[in-house]
Amino acid sequence: MKKNVICIWYDKDAEAAARFYTETFPDSAVSKVYYAPSDYPSGKEGDVLLVEFTVVGVPCVGLNGGPEFKHSEAFSFQILTEDQAETDRYWNAIVGNGGAESVCGWCKDRWGISWQITPRVLMEAMAVGGAEAKRAFAAMMNMTKIDVAAIEAARRG
Repeated sequence: MKKNVICIWYDKDAEAAARFYTETFPDSAVSKVYYAPSDYPSGKEGDVLLVEFTVVGVPCVGLNGGPEFKHSEAFSFQILTEDQAETDRYWNAIVGNGGAESVCGWCKDRWGISWQITPRVLMEAMAVGGAEAKRAFAAMMNMTKIDVAAIEAARRG
């Protein structure tokens, strides 16, 4: 295991979530599954306890800790996309697998983890600043899934 990893708390579906992420995103893999050596408050000996995985190169561990803690938008994965097709593919995979749409390029997967599916063109506009960033930001504020063509049009004015 890497020295620094993101630990994500799940009720009981850490392995299913990790496998979904690794099937959906490139540079992702499940590397190890740990089983509980004895009973614990929300499970029993032999249950999946921890899952080591990477999501787009980011090392993570999923912990099946039980229903005590819930996810919030305070944590999200931001996935930068190159075009509308890639944006659509990731958005549709997350939302279409029991997830939910939100606003401004945000959605949640079926386990409650928030994702920002963000086309690079939007981040490039924000980096430019000034009127171009303001127009792109205003366009984004009216979107659920980001529309690359609309962001490009807003950048041009």
